[in-house]
Formats: sequence, C-alpha cells, structure tokens
Amino acid sequence: MAASPAPARPARWSTPGRRWFAVLRTPVGACACVALLALLVLAVIAPLLWSAKANQTDIAAMLQGPSAQHWAGTDNLGRDIFTRVLVATRLSVELALLATVITVVTGLLLGTAGVIAGRRVARIATAVVNIAVAFPALLLALFFAVIFGVGAQGAVLAIGFAGAPEFARLAQTLVAGVEQRDYVAAARIAGVGRVQILVRHVLPNIGEALIVNAAIGAGSALLAFAGLSFLGLGVQAPAYDWGKLLGDGLAGIYGQPIAALVPGVAVILAGLAFNLFGEALAKGIGLTTTLGRVPLGRIRQRPAPAGTAEPAPGEAVLDVADLIVTVPAQDAPIRPVRGVSFRIGRAEAVGVVGESGAGKSLTALAAARLVEKPARVEAARLRFLGTDLLSGSPRAHRRLLGTNLAVVFQDPMTSFNPTRRVGRQLAEVARRHGGLSRSAALARAVDRLRAVRVPAAQRRANQYPHEFSGGMRQRAMIGMGLMGKPALIIADEPTTALDVTVQRQVLDLLQSIRRDDAVALLLISHDVAVIRQVCDRVLVMYAGRIVEDLPAADLVTGARHPYTRALVAAVPDMHTDLDRPLAAIPGHAPDPARFPDGCAFAPRCPLATDLCRTEEPPLDTDERGRRVACWHADAAGLAAPEVMTMGGHGHE
Repeated sequence: MAASPAPARPARWSTPGRRWFAVLRTPVGACACVALLALLVLAVIAPLLWSAKANQTDIAAMLQGPSAQHWAGTDNLGRDIFTRVLVATRLSVELALLATVITVVTGLLLGTAGVIAGRRVARIATAVVNIAVAFPALLLALFFAVIFGVGAQGAVLAIGFAGAPEFARLAQTLVAGVEQRDYVAAARIAGVGRVQILVRHVLPNIGEALIVNAAIGAGSALLAFAGLSFLGLGVQAPAYDWGKLLGDGLAGIYGQPIAALVPGVAVILAGLAFNLFGEALAKGIGLTTTLGRVPLGRIRQRPAPAGTAEPAPGEAVLDVADLIVTVPAQDAPIRPVRGVSFRIGRAEAVGVVGESGAGKSLTALAAARLVEKPARVEAARLRFLGTDLLSGSPRAHRRLLGTNLAVVFQDPMTSFNPTRRVGRQLAEVARRHGGLSRSAALARAVDRLRAVRVPAAQRRANQYPHEFSGGMRQRAMIGMGLMGKPALIIADEPTTALDVTVQRQVLDLLQSIRRDDAVALLLISHDVAVIRQVCDRVLVMYAGRIVEDLPAADLVTGARHPYTRALVAAVPDMHTDLDRPLAAIPGHAPDPARFPDGCAFAPRCPLATDLCRTEEPPLDTDERGRRVACWHADAAGLAAPEVMTMGGHGHE
C-alpha cells in the first residue's frame, strides 16, 4: 500500500508572528525578552507593592546586615535596602528612557540634516558633530549637568545631549550609504519630498543599526544616571534611583558592602537586558519589515495620473544645448561633460555609446536634473516638453519630470528600496503626482506590472525586490516609469548583468512601449550592436563631448570619426578572423582633470596631426544633418576599416 503524502508544511516565515516566534526561540532572543519584560513589570509593580516598606524608617534596626527580614540589610535610617532597590527601578528606567529619546531625536536631526534641509545645513551639523565627538561622552554629560543644573531634569537633558553626537555620527554614516542609491534618486525625480524620502526610503534601510544602538544607549544611560546620582548631580533626596542608593551605600562599604553591591548589580542587569533586547529586536525587524499589502482582485484599466504634458507637433521632447557639468576639485574644477548638444524627437530612439568615463550617464542625469551639489549644471538651453528647466519653479519641474520622464537605472537591485514591496514603490508616483487614493494607486501599479509582462502581477506586487529575478526587476523598473505617461525614457545600461535571452526580452519591451505609446528613448550602452538594433540615431561620446552624431543604420559603413570606427571594429562578429588578435583601441581615455590640448582622441588616433594636437575640432553639421568633430573626418570616412581598428598590430 502506497504511503499517503505528508501534508505540506507551511512556509517557515509565512507571517510576521512566525518570524518573531523564530527569533524568540533563539537563546539570545528568549533571554532578552524575558529579562526586559521582568524589568518593565518590576518597574510598574514595585512602587505599588513595596513603597511603604521601602520608606519606613526604624532607628532600632539601622545599619543592620543581611537577614531573613532584610535581605540586603538596612541603611542609616533603618530602611530596607532591597525593597528600596526594587522601588527605584521605575525612576531609574524612566529617566534612562527619557534620556535615550532625547539622544535619538537629537542625533537623528543632526545626522539626517542633509536629507531634510540640504547640504548647507548638513555642513553645519557635521561641524557640530565633529567637535562634539572629540570629547568623551562623560565629560560632555558633566558639562551639560553644570549648565542645566543639579537634579533629575538636568541629568536627563545632560545625558540625552551628551549621547547625541555619537548617535548623529552613526546616522550620518548610514544615511550617506543609502542617500546615493538609485531608488532614492528615483524618488527625487518622482517629486517625493525630503521628509517623505527620509521616512520611506532612508530610515527603513538604516533602522536596524539605529535600533540596536538606541537599545545599547538606554543601557548606557542607566549607567550614566547612576554615575551622576552617585556624584550628587542627578536624583536628589527624598527621591532615589539606583545611583543615589549606590552613593548612600558607599559610606559604609567596608562594614556593609552589600548596600552598594545590590544597586550596582541592578544597573548591570538592566543594561544587559536592554542590550540583548536590542539585538533581538533588530533581527525581528529585519525579518518582518512590511509596509502593507496590495489588495488582490480584479483590476480595471485606469487612466494615467493627471498633470502629464504632451510635446507640441514638431517640438523636441528633450532639447539640450551646450550642456556643461562642473565638479569642484582641490586644484581646479573638473568638467566631465563639456558642451554637449542634442535633440530627441517624439518616439525617436537615440543611443549614446562610448567608453567608461566618457560622460554618458552624467549627461543623462544632468538632463533629468538629478545632478546635485556641489556639482554644477550649466547649459545654453535645457528644455523638456517645451518647458525651460533652467528657470521657473523647482516644484513644477519635479512634477513635470515625475510624470513625463522615466529613468531606468543600470542596476535594478539597487534601484528598488529593499524594505518596501514592489507594488507600493510603483504606486508612490501615482499617489504623489496623480492624486490617486492608496487603493487606486496600487491598482494602477498592478496594471503597469501587467503592461511590462510581469506574470502573476497581483501576487508579484506584494513581493519584495529580492524575490524578483534580474529580468523581472528590470521590467518592474520600466513599469515604475510607466506609472505616469512618460514622453521620454532614459535607459542607462538596462541590460547589464542579464543573460542574452533576458536582454532581448527587455529590449523588445522597450521597443513595444515606443511603438504603442510613441515614447522617445535615450539608451545608454557600451554594446554597439544593441544600439544599432534598437536606436534610430547614435551619439558617440568621448572625453565629455559628442564627437559624432549619425543614423544608427550608417554606424558600420558611414562613420566618419576614427573613434566611432574603432568602436565598431572592436565588436567581433561572425566574420571576425579568429586567427588574428581581436581589435582593440590602444591607450586609455584621458583623465577629466587633465584633458589634453586639441582633440582629446589625438594621442590614440593614427590620423592625428599637429593640428589635432593643438586645436580642438568643432562639432560641425554636414548637408545631411550629421555631425562630426574631427579635422580629418573625410579621411576617416574613406579609410579602410583595418586602419581604424588600431588593435593587434603593434600599436601601444
């Protein structure tokens, strides 16, 4: 008789409750929760049960040692030391938590000043933090205690502000690692406000480290309060905390050491409970981070969010003239993009090729207004859908770009916020600019996932980015751009790290979007073959300039610049002679900080003359509308491909 199949086991982490249960089953998690729960229960019930006994004086029983009636002995007024330690739990924990709240709030304000208020305020906050962390925290606490005065209130403020610099430094470091991620840049281009970026995209990704350090800070605050009260700067009589009891017991430590030992042990145990709980809490949050689910059900096609713009007939979707990006440096400003001019028409696909460091991505980011200070973007003209992006309201620009411009970044894994579900991230654009309700925005997100051919879109919308494959994440990234009604898609290396089959699917998807919705495409790639297949026109960039602008159909046979011909020849095909070394361009691209005089490609060009090395060629337009920046363009166009490959023939 065949055995019946075993019932399917539920997923181990199917619900947040099971995940928390898994954390609690670990030794650290169980000990932490039990210890902290006992501490909090004691803080609540101890004053209710033992306050009378703790405050009862008995002159006849003063300074007695441990006994069955007084487990830790009595003080100089005959009061029971053990019950006083129990009752002091509430005040000690309350003051430590208040100081921790001040530390966390102040530290976050200083550490996230760059996100909230901009770089100028961030520099001031960084300077304040740098000065403060140069001093020991205990010294700062004593300094603030003198300023705020003796007593519990002054001690809370002193300890809270003394711990803020270290917490702020941690927050600054963590924020700096997240702020440059692509999903934060995507949120900015979508017009999400600074506070919302901080709350939705930055804090969830640094929360675990902050929670652990806040929990550790609570334990440290307990010790700091004990120290201040021990010195007479904290809690004052008739109130008492563990530090006050420790100071009172110090007077008779040689005759009755247990009077000082019991409150000291209480401080250590409480601090250990907070530290262990912080570690367990961080693990629990890491497993259960969730910001809601996308409602399932039948999704109807919904209109695009309001506020989209249409280019006028014959008007360029993107018109850029003399674009310059300047980055400050120690010796002299660097211009990685210098004098770039181009236009992209409606439904036109324009490819940008060139070696790494040519300025391709930076040009696209500058056109999308995603280059931030200290870098400076200048242009004679920068217009998108007829709107001048160099003047006018930044808020209006964000709304225009957020709904009409889509950016597909190079690495979709870093382009999505790992702590938020994919559907919610797509819905953010529609809620921000379209004014849609939460349910309507989520419904449109599912619809856009279907539009980019994501299977089981309703279920996928509830998943996190790490649950998607590379190709699926790239499709979802394109779907995010389609949440509005884009007139232009900027795709920066959209097929990087994808296998050939998935690359073809992603490129076909971009092509179908262009065809169905008349969307323009700016495709950045190192792959000349991809550019030839997808694009109508090609911009070839070298050393921050456009050196040639020609139709993609003429890329192989009609290129006039030596660099363009060398790029094409360096791509092997089915006719490449495998018995000869592969073609390569000798030398390396120039350093943007030290561009040579004349043509930047001259040191690598076999056609270079003295004129090339002294004067930079202009980007001239011929009678067919093609542009080339080369003094010997006609010679380059007539030269044999073997001459232009410049690889494998002794050229170094």
